[in-house]
Amino acid sequence: MMNKSVRIPDETIASARVAAPKHSAARRLFGILVSIAWLWVAPAAAAEPQVTEGFINAATPEVWRIFTTAEGYKQTGVAQAEVDFKIGGTIRTHYDPKGRLGDAKTIVNEILAYEPERMLAIRIKQAPADFPYPDAIAGTWTVVYLTPAGDNMTQVRFVGLGYDDRPQSQAMRKFFSEGNRWTLEHIAKSYWPKCAKCVAEEAAASK
Repeated sequence: MMNKSVRIPDETIASARVAAPKHSAARRLFGILVSIAWLWVAPAAAAEPQVTEGFINAATPEVWRIFTTAEGYKQTGVAQAEVDFKIGGTIRTHYDPKGRLGDAKTIVNEILAYEPERMLAIRIKQAPADFPYPDAIAGTWTVVYLTPAGDNMTQVRFVGLGYDDRPQSQAMRKFFSEGNRWTLEHIAKSYWPKCAKCVAEEAAASK
């Protein structure tokens, strides 16, 4: 079978030549808009975990009790506490002894996971109304690790995760770094005199 060559009218060719630049410009504009949209929605870069650790001069079961019972939780420095210890349960606390659990200044932590006497993972489900970084708290959580460190001594390690490189997230990271250090030292005071390892480490750090 013979092939017939198809002749395209000259005016059609001319029209295509005019239209092509328009389509090319439209594609470039679309690409620019997509790039801008990606920059707008792209997630912030993840930051290193916030870590605070130290030693408490008490056996691990006793330290575990502090983080899992209402009376124990008061040793972290809060004035009021209510603990529903189960996966999905909550730890509700209040720093004001005149406040009321459930009011606007109540802190509510949700229990995400735990391994008895070893690990507890929580996230802030409700921050107090006056919390300075409300937009940065979403997507963060804390893991508390307990490690026996000899007779009647426990290493406690707070690991805060979910931070990113945005200014508010970094400011909140500093806020919790200072707060976790205060909490750990506040707990440790209940079990002074200090453990021998703590004294040795402080002496070495001061040289």
